[in-house]
Amino acid sequence: MMGKIIFYEDKNFQGGSYETSSDCPELTSYLSRCHSCRVESGNFMVYDRPNFMGNQYFMRRGEYSDYMSMMGMSECIRSCRMIPVHCGNFRMRIYERENFGGQMHEMMDDCDSIQERFRMSDCQSCNVMDGHWLMYEQPNFRGRQMYMRPGEYRSFRDMGMGMGGMSGGMRFMSMRRIMDNMSMM
Repeated sequence: MMGKIIFYEDKNFQGGSYETSSDCPELTSYLSRCHSCRVESGNFMVYDRPNFMGNQYFMRRGEYSDYMSMMGMSECIRSCRMIPVHCGNFRMRIYERENFGGQMHEMMDDCDSIQERFRMSDCQSCNVMDGHWLMYEQPNFRGRQMYMRPGEYRSFRDMGMGMGGMSGGMRFMSMRRIMDNMSMM
């Protein structure tokens, strides 16, 4: 099933609108600003900078009449990425150091604290083999998030380039699988 999201220029679904079911690297091509949105189906990551950069926010089916105050965003949504539905197993290896160094742990389910579960104080690289994941800077799925799709991520510090406040010091302390029926706190 394809996702569908509708963006609106003003709060409370007012003003001009733009609807998409796919990735959009630059929303300002369609709207001068974006202050509310409605996810009719699927899951999306929205970004406060063009080209999937800046702070990231996960959005599932629902209405976001004033997402800036609801999510603590300081900027308008500038780009979005549709998260495909994954059917099957989830598998990711996390590493203590960059370039897959140090302790390694394989995960197949959510982890609310890598420190408590694995006695790992830091996670600086990972290899997502199966599924789509959200990584959080704090335990218990709190703080800034980053969407991880299948692939090798050798250095989160390198990924920080152009990611707003994430550059350099971003640490991930909890991870969650993105599933179609996912409930968020």
